[in-house]
Amino acid sequence: MVEWQLLSECSTDWTFPVIVDHISIIFSCFVCLISGSVSLFSVSYMDGEVFMRRFMLLIMAFVGSMNLLIFVPSLITILLGWDGLGIVSFALVIYYQNKKSLAAGMLTVLANRIGDALLILSICFLVNWGDWGIGHSMTGDYSMLICFMVVVGAMTKSAQIPFSAWLPAAMAAPTPVSALVHSSTLVTAGVYLVVRFYGTLIEVQEVLWFLSKIGALTLLMAGLSACFEVDLKKIIALSTLSQLGLMMFTVGIGFPIIAVFHLFTHALFKALLFLCAGSIIHSTVDTQDGRILGNLNYLLPFSSSCLVLSCVALCGMPFLSGFYSKDLILEGSFGGFNGSLEMLVVLMGAGLSLIYSLRILFMGVFGQNSSSSLFTCSVESGYVVISIAVLSVGAVMGGWLLQSIWVGVNGFSLVGVFGKVVIGVVTFIGLLYGFISAFSVKVLKEKLFGKLGRFLSSMWFMNLVSGSFLAGMGLKCGKLMHLALSFGLNSDFWGTGCV
Repeated sequence: MVEWQLLSECSTDWTFPVIVDHISIIFSCFVCLISGSVSLFSVSYMDGEVFMRRFMLLIMAFVGSMNLLIFVPSLITILLGWDGLGIVSFALVIYYQNKKSLAAGMLTVLANRIGDALLILSICFLVNWGDWGIGHSMTGDYSMLICFMVVVGAMTKSAQIPFSAWLPAAMAAPTPVSALVHSSTLVTAGVYLVVRFYGTLIEVQEVLWFLSKIGALTLLMAGLSACFEVDLKKIIALSTLSQLGLMMFTVGIGFPIIAVFHLFTHALFKALLFLCAGSIIHSTVDTQDGRILGNLNYLLPFSSSCLVLSCVALCGMPFLSGFYSKDLILEGSFGGFNGSLEMLVVLMGAGLSLIYSLRILFMGVFGQNSSSSLFTCSVESGYVVISIAVLSVGAVMGGWLLQSIWVGVNGFSLVGVFGKVVIGVVTFIGLLYGFISAFSVKVLKEKLFGKLGRFLSSMWFMNLVSGSFLAGMGLKCGKLMHLALSFGLNSDFWGTGCV
């Protein structure tokens, strides 16, 4: 750690620390690699865009804010990167400036404001210690309150329950933005903050218990919703939300290193998945509805094959990136002291990943094309091929390289034969969905999911719980408070003037 002291006031040192360790360096390299691939992809995807320079400047500002968040372990300076991410993501989500984009951007920025307010409150309480650094233990009257506020602030950025509504809504942004913002940077900032704060959180086990329960619920909710969604980009967004819940659960049960490992591998194959979906959407003239898409393996062979690769990595297929981290997480869950219900939820969530991955493949690659006979399809450009090929190598080799270089050194307790068998069954149990779809047992599906379908596809009504509350009540209360304050200030001003 390198630290510069700026000034010392009221027994509190105002310093600018920079931490350079294996986590921050690898994370920064991954962010730069993915942002470079996304920028190459944007040259083709945003072809003909009038304000291309503004778009690329926003992408660069986003990467700069993310690097500031990664390298600076002080809550005061983390707030700079945290706020920068929120502001730039709002500008990127509303980029198309239609009604849907503006609504999604407002929901995104309001959810992020809650996290900002909680972080500012935790900084106020940290005055008792006279230090803004995080990652070391705390004792005192406010330690539990500070830890709880930091965890809830991280939950808003990572879209955990009940702040989940903004992540699928933010898919109104251009697809390169979704690939960068909603795969490896913005949504993982909350997980990264919790991992950096883990040295303090471990002193307050109640907060970690709360985090593990919320993560398991988010994992289950997003996985079930992805099984009923029809929009291709929203399915990928819900799969991201499901994996974020898995990361939060892993931190909550006491394995932050494995959570970071899964964060890195997930960033590689999820950015690849977004870029392949973006290539398909762009080549089919902005078609995202999975009920229309299909049979694209002949029209777009390269994008379709890489889409299959990224979905297989998401399932946890052996010897691809997702397998190494997912296997370690399930082994840690078996080896830890968790309740049977919690384990059942995690195993269900892990099994659902293969089901929604197969849905993506059936919609985009292997399904029947239901569009009109005037279906048009353009050829993939060289920029798209290069950007997808770079991330494909990472999706295949990333997990093995990271485990051999970094995680293998830390060592890990292995589970028995029964645990391994259960993990293997969970990984491949989603193949049953393939047989059900192949034989199209429609009657069975209607009987089982007829009444539950609406509840599950609406993310357990999270749009009403958090979206309407934030956008409706939050804006109305803010307007009333603004009017009351401005009226009070005006009356005081004119009253003193008259006197």
